[in-house]
Amino acid sequence: MDQFSAHRDHLFGVAYRMLGSRADAEDVVQDAWLRYAGADTSGVTDLRAWLTTVTGRLCLDQLRAAKVRREAYVGPWLPSPLVERLPDPAQVDPGERVSFRDSVSMALLLVLDALTPEQRVAFVLHDVFAVPFAEVAATLGTTPENARQLASRARKAVADGEHRHTTDRALQASVLTAFTAAAAGGDIEALLKLLAPDVVAFGDGGGVVSAARRPILGASDVARFVLGLYRRTADVSIEVALVNGDLGLVVSFGGAVAVAGFGISPSGLITGLYNQLNPAKLSLDEF
Repeated sequence: MDQFSAHRDHLFGVAYRMLGSRADAEDVVQDAWLRYAGADTSGVTDLRAWLTTVTGRLCLDQLRAAKVRREAYVGPWLPSPLVERLPDPAQVDPGERVSFRDSVSMALLLVLDALTPEQRVAFVLHDVFAVPFAEVAATLGTTPENARQLASRARKAVADGEHRHTTDRALQASVLTAFTAAAAGGDIEALLKLLAPDVVAFGDGGGVVSAARRPILGASDVARFVLGLYRRTADVSIEVALVNGDLGLVVSFGGAVAVAGFGISPSGLITGLYNQLNPAKLSLDEF
């Protein structure tokens, strides 16, 4: 058990990147533990690599099954966020790039979610965790050359999508401060200056909490949507937090809680707004 525990956080990082769900990632890690407990690993020379392969296979099965479950999901699907409270939102180190449990941005998780299950597993195993293509191929049940091609296609999709959302913590703090001030003050002109022309806002209520059933596209529509939320809701409480390693917001309103992640371009424009409202995907005991 001690040997497995030494790799548990690593396995969670692998599974979360592949699945975008905290609960599913934790279930996969537990299943990996059961496989480990029931296997003869006396001949295993690299337990971490062996467990990573086991986790990859379990995630591949989950991803294939998820394609069917998603068809019945109500509204947009967003990852379940990893949230960490800041000791003091006013004292964020501008040069710091701390991630929570080796997490990844909400924007990148959505890019990964658009990949095929095989592409996602190949990319995460090889490009993120440096698993050799021979082992990736064994996980996928294919050839090393095919595994290489799957990772290459995934890499291109990630490069095309993620570069718009990469910025430093100081710029994130500046943009979020301006965003919350404009929204609270009902200043649509100030809000429009912060939004990219092709900004997209997603809301995941899972059919449990009221949320837009389709993504909202464009600066004008997103700005009106944000201001409409503030006008309709009394007693809004906002706290800056780390959301998947980037600055985001925990918003309490009308008895509900939402976690908002942001995609922010290097020029300081908001390219994506990711509102997770589904209680089943939120774990906020510390808040």
